[in-house]
Amino acid sequence: MIRCIVAAVFALLVALPAYAQSFYEGKTITIVTSTGVGGTYDVTARLISRHMPRFIPGKPNMVVQNMPGGGNVLATNFMYTIAPKDGTSIATVHNAMPLHQVLGGQGVRFDAAKFEWLGSSGAENEVILVWHTTGIRTLDEVKKREVILGGTGAGSGIVIIPRLMNALLGTRFKIVTGYKSSEDVNLALQRGEIEARAFSLISITAQRGEWLRDKKITILAQVGAKRAHEIPDIPLVTELARSEDDRQIFKLMSSAPGLGRPYLTPPGVPADRLAILRSAFEATMKDKTFLAEAEKLQIDIDPIAAADITQLVLDTVNAPAAIVVSVS
Repeated sequence: MIRCIVAAVFALLVALPAYAQSFYEGKTITIVTSTGVGGTYDVTARLISRHMPRFIPGKPNMVVQNMPGGGNVLATNFMYTIAPKDGTSIATVHNAMPLHQVLGGQGVRFDAAKFEWLGSSGAENEVILVWHTTGIRTLDEVKKREVILGGTGAGSGIVIIPRLMNALLGTRFKIVTGYKSSEDVNLALQRGEIEARAFSLISITAQRGEWLRDKKITILAQVGAKRAHEIPDIPLVTELARSEDDRQIFKLMSSAPGLGRPYLTPPGVPADRLAILRSAFEATMKDKTFLAEAEKLQIDIDPIAAADITQLVLDTVNAPAAIVVSVS
């Protein structure tokens, strides 16, 4: 009897990985992106959707679903509360979402610490820029006069960053929210509705290279763990802090760019399928064909492993209360 039980258990354990691998045959995996069509998150997600299925047993279809709204909160809530938890739904959400949660942000119905993180396609610094018609050349000038800055929603990094700069550096950004997507903010900037915005550097180099080439913008500061190699002379906000306490606050804010363009699954995805997705994501990030197409699209790929992304999220969610209160 004991031998029969042991044999049955062993057979079940052997069968589980095979079941997980066969699960994806004929299935469709959806990549939800919390941004609109055309932005870097969207373009990167569509690039991944063309290559990642090759590394998943059963070679499922993979499609991208844009779900902008609420400053990226809509899609993040969807992934936590509604999205299938069977391994057929993954997402790339804005890197400011864990920070937005920590700050008690509006509309949060998720716990970033409970998502299963697949990794990131690379860190990306955020920059604060002004349109050329403002005539502004330095951040000190924004401390002397009001500058209209556009954003999506309260949870977006492009709103959190200037809000903290106003509080800690004395800048006078007048923040106007309600734009549906990052591309809508770009259009507003070019139409003269707004004068400034926070924007990921990679989005500028990949999709708005002419802004730099034709000197349409002036970059005033950047947010990240270190200065981006493309703009080594532009200071980090952590370097501009007026006290050590302020520097720690800006360091917490900089945790968002450190996550880059992260990918996740809802909580509760079976461990064997999660392992497959993580392995496939990692393999995709190293694939020569994928990297060659990324280069053509001017998308910088500098992957961050699932374990490292998970730790960054946990560090953010568990930030010291005194720092969180100051940021809030």
